Amino acid sequence: MPQSRSAGLLAIYPHITARDRQLLQLLDDHQVLTTDQIHRMLFHARRTCQIRLGELAALGLLDRFRFARAGGGSQPWHWTLGHQGHGFQAAANQRPEPTLRASRQITHRLSANPHLTHLLTANEFFVRLTAYARRRPETRLDRWWSETTTTKQFRTITADGHGLWSVGDTTVGFFLEADTGTEPLGRVVAKLDRYGQLIGRGGPRYPVLFWLGSEQREEHLHRLLHTRGDDVPAATATGNGDPAEAVWLPVGATSRTRLIDLPSDHGQPVADNPNYDDGVFVL
Repeated sequence: MPQSRSAGLLAIYPHITARDRQLLQLLDDHQVLTTDQIHRMLFHARRTCQIRLGELAALGLLDRFRFARAGGGSQPWHWTLGHQGHGFQAAANQRPEPTLRASRQITHRLSANPHLTHLLTANEFFVRLTAYARRRPETRLDRWWSETTTTKQFRTITADGHGLWSVGDTTVGFFLEADTGTEPLGRVVAKLDRYGQLIGRGGPRYPVLFWLGSEQREEHLHRLLHTRGDDVPAATATGNGDPAEAVWLPVGATSRTRLIDLPSDHGQPVADNPNYDDGVFVL
């Protein structure tokens, strides 16, 4: 990189804390988070969070945008990597550093993305698990993979996210399908076909979690899921509850259960299964 640009980034390094680096990696992995989401995951005091985000923006590490509300006022700030943040993450992950123009285009395209609400909904699921684990040391979110990473690792799976959730010595995996109500339910149910194919190849048999916007849509989805009768475990919940708690209704069940109690199998040590390295299960 040009000397002036390198010197500018190096001058910022003394201002970057361990928590800042964690935030930069989160935004690198998951593109965008709101002020409230960052507060719940990484800070105790909201005011401290707001001040620090402003400082990181002034350093060029973060960028932000927000929209007007339909009834007046503004939506929350949406935070993403700024140009210096992209440069820092590129160096940390041995990627080519983007130009200033490319960094700005990333933010502009993200802000105009018609699927932004869906992305934030999927991220919110994992934010809640992260915040839950902060309050309860016996729990851990061991893995949070974005849609892009999940697709890259499992190849034929296009889930909105994948995670490993642990309570004590028990670890369950899951695939997330965050539903914003824009797709026909028949198409939503059809997504289970690829999960079944993954299981058939020796891949993990993780529950597919349908996170829905309303109880009515959840009820309608269950009617369709009952007709499948296949081997893919699935459970539903609405976005009103905490995903770690007993909010999940498995297909065919009459009572709700905790995430940790859903059936989960990490699969076989085959080439298609990223859970294993030389036959050893890895987080």
